[in-house]
Amino acid sequence: MTEPHKPTANEWKQPVGFPLPDWQERPRPQRIVLEGRYCRLEAVDAARHSADLYEAYAAAPDGSDWTYMMSGPFPDLASYRAYAEALQKSEDPLHYAVIERASGRAVGTMSLMRIEPRHGVIEVGHIALSRRLKRTRVATEAQFLLMRYAVETLGYRRYEWKCDSLNAPSRNAALRLGFSFEGIFRQAIVYRGRNRDTAWFSIIDSEWPVLRGAFERWLEPGNFDAEGRQRQSLQAFRTALAA
Repeated sequence: MTEPHKPTANEWKQPVGFPLPDWQERPRPQRIVLEGRYCRLEAVDAARHSADLYEAYAAAPDGSDWTYMMSGPFPDLASYRAYAEALQKSEDPLHYAVIERASGRAVGTMSLMRIEPRHGVIEVGHIALSRRLKRTRVATEAQFLLMRYAVETLGYRRYEWKCDSLNAPSRNAALRLGFSFEGIFRQAIVYRGRNRDTAWFSIIDSEWPVLRGAFERWLEPGNFDAEGRQRQSLQAFRTALAA
């Protein structure tokens, strides 16, 4: 893991970034299974996952879950199946289905994208969570599993989250998960026929030990009461571990 460093100086006494003499290009993420206590992640397979995912998304009363997404909502299973087939073929983004262990069904998707092995930078995106998945232990664990794979297993230095600056739930989710807000890129893209200012967030590898410890403690069954309510928040665990 990279330790936090201050800039150094070169032979002309100009400030430069801290050296990385042992840095090597990182491997690309693979279509592997990531196992957790409440869920597992596996590469999207249209034949196996489409029906479950369409049913999970269709349970929403309206299309508001797709307002800030590049695609959707989907009027029928055939249209979602075609979309899932495109997800399956994609290498970047590389899409994973979130499989709820309790039911064995796919209830959402997320991806690793903008993959830059040379620089050790990778982004989590295309996060499409069904209503069944939102605000659950499963959703948090899915984020943790993908983050751990990118930062710890593959050794990426920077893990990014980006969203429409007007998407308050996504911005709040990033902060809850331990990302740091970095700013707004104005008029960054055009989508759905409208402007998007993009909010940028990141986690860097030196922050990972505290984040990992907080996730592990938060996900313990004892952190939840009989109704499934958390006893301590992720932020509380991060604060205690960082002290």
